[in-house]
Amino acid sequence: MIYLDNAATTALDPEVLDAMLPYMREYYGNPSAGYAFGRQSKSAIETARRSVAQLLGVKPTTIYFTSGGTESNNTAIAAAIGTLGCTHIITSPIEHHAVLNTVEHYSKTRNISYSLVKLTETGEVDYADLEKQLADWTAAGHKCFVSLMHANNETGSLLNINHVAEICRKRQALFHADCVQTIGHYPLNLQEMGVHFASAAGHKFHGPKGTGLLYIAAEIKADPLIFGGGQERQMRAGTENVYGIVGFARALELALAGFEKESIYIAELNAYMRESLLAVIPGISFNNPQHSLYTVLSVCFPGTDNGNLVAAFDRLGICVSGGSACSTDDDGGSYVMQALGKTGTCTTIRFSFSRYNTKAELDEAVLAAHSLLVTQPQ
Repeated sequence: MIYLDNAATTALDPEVLDAMLPYMREYYGNPSAGYAFGRQSKSAIETARRSVAQLLGVKPTTIYFTSGGTESNNTAIAAAIGTLGCTHIITSPIEHHAVLNTVEHYSKTRNISYSLVKLTETGEVDYADLEKQLADWTAAGHKCFVSLMHANNETGSLLNINHVAEICRKRQALFHADCVQTIGHYPLNLQEMGVHFASAAGHKFHGPKGTGLLYIAAEIKADPLIFGGGQERQMRAGTENVYGIVGFARALELALAGFEKESIYIAELNAYMRESLLAVIPGISFNNPQHSLYTVLSVCFPGTDNGNLVAAFDRLGICVSGGSACSTDDDGGSYVMQALGKTGTCTTIRFSFSRYNTKAELDEAVLAAHSLLVTQPQ
């Protein structure tokens, strides 16, 4: 099998598993228990929190562990509406469904208005339109909440977070950055970036599935999404996923320690795949803007049969995606590609890479693509 869908999930790093195993086998006490066995688990969580906070340039008290990016996104949006009094949300048409569906839900159930920021021709956020919308909605008496992803999970388009944060500051708007595709892939200082909320998921950078975090800036007071016990400093009820939290912290530590070398290697794989495809398949194009996430290559192949092409790659033992693992519509199309006006003109396949991929694997994938494009009906 050749796995080229690392934007969907990544292989668990063996060192991460080694860090997790003691908390599965030996130190399995409930962290809320008052005895020493439970306190060992609690200590592991707080050690992980301090490690993650240091790596992200923030205070440990601003880090809350969750089950992943979806829960973190939901919590940020719910807090903005329920606790912080936001009455209008600005997002984009190419956000993850964990944002778009949640915004639509609150629009229907809480009578919250929302609008979608315009995109440029290359699929990037139109900052002038964002600034205008914030000015207009603020002037109309609304407190605004902006939720935008740092890197799009299909095209890799990157958001200028610092610029968006500055725009939001001018209008006293709250800003949530969905950093699921970038935390663990870039060294980020969340405090310097000026975001109020940020989301991450461990399985995107060789950590365990079912783990994530929500950063909430120190000045923000938010209510929980999940009620019950007092875990995570009253912010998230439920017995903590101790070994998952330990694994998340270790994965982030390893990812950032290896960033300089591994990001260069992965970017080289990305460029190699692009050049190899261009050399053998006439008529292809790419959806990535000039400045984009180095792990993702979004390719427009001639023809429009997306679902069949993904299945054909699968039959050859190559794992690719027709879009995001969480965003492909039932008809095989991607709402992101629809928003960019790319459907009906080509078949979009997303290749996404990790440090475990090799050029030899990419050579096989390119040969497979050439074979499939020759034999597939156009």
